[in-house]
Amino acid sequence: MRGMTSLLRTTIQRLLSQEDLNFLLTNRVPRRYLTLAVGWLSKIENPVVRTICIASWKFFGDLDLSEAKKTHFTSMHDCFTRQLRDGARSVDQDPGVLSSPSDGIIGAHGKIRDGQLFQAKGYPYTLSELLGENANDDTWRNGTFVTLRLTSGMYHRFHAPYDCMVKKVCYFSGDTWNVNPIALKRVEKLFCKNERAFLDTELTGSGPMNGIRIALVPVAAILVASIRLHFLDVLLHLRYRGPNTIACDAAMTKGEEMGWFQHGSTIILLAPSTLTLVDGLDSGSRVRMGQALLRFSGTDAGSNSR
Repeated sequence: MRGMTSLLRTTIQRLLSQEDLNFLLTNRVPRRYLTLAVGWLSKIENPVVRTICIASWKFFGDLDLSEAKKTHFTSMHDCFTRQLRDGARSVDQDPGVLSSPSDGIIGAHGKIRDGQLFQAKGYPYTLSELLGENANDDTWRNGTFVTLRLTSGMYHRFHAPYDCMVKKVCYFSGDTWNVNPIALKRVEKLFCKNERAFLDTELTGSGPMNGIRIALVPVAAILVASIRLHFLDVLLHLRYRGPNTIACDAAMTKGEEMGWFQHGSTIILLAPSTLTLVDGLDSGSRVRMGQALLRFSGTDAGSNSR
């Protein structure tokens, strides 16, 4: 029985790895309504529904609950937004390092050139398209960017990459395209079309990066819309109709939990050019929350790989 299940899973995964079929099944559908429906279904606490949903997720996804704080979940949503057990991760405390805010796979990264960055090779977008009027200052115009993609089975909470103060949050309602590599190679300016939030953040503390501004841009996707931030009393989601710009003064310490995706997606990290990707990391590298991600050089950095 186990062998048949494994064979069926492998067969389905091979079918979904075919780019045309994958794109059709995950994008040429009513994305918004499917996302809302799955969000509703995921919160049902009926034991039968919960068991079927989590079992289906385990079958199709790479779900690992070995680091979860609890072993029993009331719903699929409860499982998706699970916390880590104490001691499951360590946070790099080097004052010259920006740690990874989340688990993820590094996608496009490198130098922002006059406000232009990339979602995939040959697919550029601009800070203005991603951030709107928030891109008007020069903080990141020729800075550094890193894209972190969270797969469905990963830990979905994100944390402060440094001691910091979140100064402003801007919410952008939008679409829910899939953000997997197949879609990123086919849909231009995808991150600028999807639902997302902009967290304008100033680094604090006595380290060399005190006063530097960075930005975290969580981007939603199909089945995974909605972002919860601990320091806001609202849930940012497709039906949110509150103010798009929310001023705040939220102090956080390095590694402290900032919030979570209601399911998962992508985080784009923007920083000045004085921060560059640490040695040994590149596109395709898997990183864990708390791992060293960007290192401070103290001088304008040259171009990274993309």
